[in-house]
Amino acid sequence: MGSSANSSPSPCGRGLEGGGLHGFPGTARTPPNLGPLRGPSPQEERGKRHARRFRRLAAWLPAAALAGTILLAGIAWLFPPGLERLHTQGRIVRDHAGTPIAWSPDPRGEWKFPTAPSDVDPLLIRMLIAVEDHRFYRDLGFDPLAIARATVQLLAAGHVVSGASTLTMQVARLLHPAPRTLPVKLRESLQALSLAEHFSKHRILGMWLSLAPFGGNIVGVDSASRLWFGQPPRSLSPAQAALLIALCRRPEALRPDRHPDAARLARNRVLAEAAADGVISPAQAVRAMAEPVPNHWHALPRQTPQATIRMAGGTRTTLDASLNAALAKLAERALTPMRATESLAVLIVDAPARAIRAAYLGQFADPARAGFLDLSRAIRSPGSALKPFLYGLAFAEGLAGPDTRLRDLPQDFSGYGPDDFTHEFMGTVTAATALRRSLNLPAVTLMQRYGPNRFAAQLAASGVPLRLPRGAEPSLPLALGGAGISMRQLAALYAALATDGTVEPLHLTAGIRHPGRKLFSPAVAQEISQVLTRPLPGTTVDGITWKTGTSAGNRDDWAVGFDSRHVVAVWVGRPDGGALPGGAAIDRAVPILAQAFGLLPPDPRPSLPPAKPLSLAAMSPHAPLELAYPPPQAMLTDLGPIELRAVGGVRPLTFLLDGTPLASVPALRSTHFAPPGPGFYRLRVIDAEGHSIERRLRVLAAQRG
Repeated sequence: MGSSANSSPSPCGRGLEGGGLHGFPGTARTPPNLGPLRGPSPQEERGKRHARRFRRLAAWLPAAALAGTILLAGIAWLFPPGLERLHTQGRIVRDHAGTPIAWSPDPRGEWKFPTAPSDVDPLLIRMLIAVEDHRFYRDLGFDPLAIARATVQLLAAGHVVSGASTLTMQVARLLHPAPRTLPVKLRESLQALSLAEHFSKHRILGMWLSLAPFGGNIVGVDSASRLWFGQPPRSLSPAQAALLIALCRRPEALRPDRHPDAARLARNRVLAEAAADGVISPAQAVRAMAEPVPNHWHALPRQTPQATIRMAGGTRTTLDASLNAALAKLAERALTPMRATESLAVLIVDAPARAIRAAYLGQFADPARAGFLDLSRAIRSPGSALKPFLYGLAFAEGLAGPDTRLRDLPQDFSGYGPDDFTHEFMGTVTAATALRRSLNLPAVTLMQRYGPNRFAAQLAASGVPLRLPRGAEPSLPLALGGAGISMRQLAALYAALATDGTVEPLHLTAGIRHPGRKLFSPAVAQEISQVLTRPLPGTTVDGITWKTGTSAGNRDDWAVGFDSRHVVAVWVGRPDGGALPGGAAIDRAVPILAQAFGLLPPDPRPSLPPAKPLSLAAMSPHAPLELAYPPPQAMLTDLGPIELRAVGGVRPLTFLLDGTPLASVPALRSTHFAPPGPGFYRLRVIDAEGHSIERRLRVLAAQRG
């Protein structure tokens, strides 16, 4: 028993030993009642099986999620979203410094222009992300947390409480608009993932800023800011930024010009959210809520539309935005008193650069004035505006000089009998006087000496071909504007006169300059310029070289002037070619020329010395011209030749009876005429310096015996 009493239990625990139970040594006792022995129930077995399946599924879930993510990412990478709508933009044309001067909608008629985040006030960016998508910089293009939140809220409330679209998903929808269905939402999520893979967040934000709708045909923050607030989006107030964010949610229902109360309430809700998120202070929000909402669109600038409407977006012109706008206002004021069918065009040209700095090409919105036409390209008669180039070519050839004597008297040029504009004649004058006074007869004389074919060929060789009637050849009327030329070509000729005699086409697109061709030397250009430099009539503007031109039938009035920096060309007329009743270029175009020079800075370089004023009343060292016979109030008879005698003045003297020259000897101061019959006659005597005297003669019928 002792040995039995000291024995240890088996470490294996294997069951009965020595007729007893393990744990009870030396005894043969029955085990305690442990209840009936049975296996697990069917429900427990099913639970165990489900648990095992869940554990196996849970073990595979990360791998499946990873595989799914890789699959979606691969699909998104292989099928990037199309950006056609982003690339279809309106056109912006800029001035030489990059300032926008002309805006045009895109082909669909939408005011839509590319907008980068750097173009926009940072306040708008912060407010947009805080209110619309505060996880924008962290999500994958779509936000699973936002989707889960929106789903739970939908199930709990039975209607949509909050959206789940990220800014990237909104961009996907803006790129490919479609009805809001579940398949479309799934597609947008995939496209948003693709956008996030292919583009940076900065670029995606720029897409949203460029494509978000803001009511009507306004698309993008840039056009929205300019049209609703009249300013670029670089500097927006909290109220303006909040209105844009509210407006893009429901563009038509919240248009402030149609639904101001709804727009104000929606804007104020955005302000409250922005204040709650700390984007703006509560005080800023309160002040912003008190601001009114805009009630109309502001017009986008569209300077010089006849030219800029054909330019591609992004074109940089040679125009100066502020000068161009000032010229347009000046021209519109000048148009006010004109007849409804009359129009005008003005060019301001940088002479050394041959660049158009400002251009008014007609009243664009007025069809009666053919405002859609670029009047600077219209072919018109230049009148006397071409005379300086005839004189310059004649001077260059030695056919004349400033002091050459030319006769301003009625002449017959093989059947061509031109007249002076005033129907008066000055007798023998210098070439300088003839040019400055724009006398017709001396100009035709020079044209005859130089040759009309040669004159036309020289201009054509310099890049300015004259437009002649079909089948016509160059002839003497070229001296008086008997050919067609455009305003741009005429201004290019005057730019040559203002510089070195080289004719170069004017350009309106920056960076595009054409080679020039010499017409005459710089010395000749300066000689002609000095002749034409004198004060503009009726103004205090001095130091300007200028010339006028009036076409036959008074259809075109021109005034072109220049200093050492700028050429200004003015045309007044009817686009349909009709005559202008009354007046002339000196009355219509010259005042506009003077006002246009008033827009320009003073010439920084010394101007050409003005020529001495030429006037019929100029002092002469000779005795004044007088008519010695017949005396005043004389009544003559028609019995025979009557002697006409003058004293004083500078010989040779020219005697005209009713505008027709009488034969005379240059060394004498007298002549004779035989009256064809009784009546009144007008006698005029002109000396070599242009001084004249007039007298009315009465001839009585002689009594026959």
